[in-house]
Amino acid sequence: MRNFKNYDVWMLSHELVLEVYKLTSSFPASEKFQLTSQMQRAAYSIPANFSEGCGRDSDKDFNRFVQIALGSAHELEYFFILAKDLSFLDQESHESFDERVNIIKKKLYKLSLRLKA
Repeated sequence: MRNFKNYDVWMLSHELVLEVYKLTSSFPASEKFQLTSQMQRAAYSIPANFSEGCGRDSDKDFNRFVQIALGSAHELEYFFILAKDLSFLDQESHESFDERVNIIKKKLYKLSLRLKA
């Protein structure tokens, strides 16, 4: 059994979740059940699915959850674009969040390739 806390990608994604919660706390109240909720769910889905996958017996099962986490990372990347375009996020912050989510995506993708090999 794998320990998810030993993976750099899990730690990075957990830190990103915390930052997304800080970010979305400044969004308009009208977005509470819209973009705020969607961004938070997409963010915490990354480390949550990764963690669940670590508890699976086979590399194939683990990889399935890595793929779900990767999909959530792509979804979150779009939400950062949307937040910027709605002026909830400035350009500099957007670039920082975009860079962080893309680092996570690359790590998940590389791990997925290793699990398939």
